[in-house]
Amino acid sequence: MDTSITIIGLVIALIVAIPIYFSARSTANNKAKIKEIKRKFDPSNLLDFDQTEAINNKVLTLDHQNRKFILMNFNPNKEEASFVDLKTVSSCKLILTTEGNSSTIVKIDFEFLEKETAKKITIPFYDFDDDRIKQISVYQDHQFAKKWLKIIQDSI
Repeated sequence: MDTSITIIGLVIALIVAIPIYFSARSTANNKAKIKEIKRKFDPSNLLDFDQTEAINNKVLTLDHQNRKFILMNFNPNKEEASFVDLKTVSSCKLILTTEGNSSTIVKIDFEFLEKETAKKITIPFYDFDDDRIKQISVYQDHQFAKKWLKIIQDSI
């Protein structure tokens, strides 16, 4: 009887411990990726990215003092990072792409307008094709993008 209770206890402990281990490992990997991307865009480590937030495999970080912005997208299909020097842009806005005549959002992009050349820099934020949960995360991503649009506009 004591042996069966011990075995059941060990099995329950493994069932709990294995997901915790993989979650911790994934978090550590993501932190390492974020540090590496920041180091890539700032090799001299002069920038201080003092505001960083993450949602649905996306990380946005901003250095308020030096006015630098990085958007990191860790989608399983394609990982990408985009860097913008906010000193060189005059404005930022969200571009929402909808599906046909419906109001279903299929793509969200940040669009920056350069001061000197009036060139538009488009950074993809959300793409329906890369979304695993589909329409559930588009709402969260849209709200998050609107929040960061305000933060970026305040920094410009």
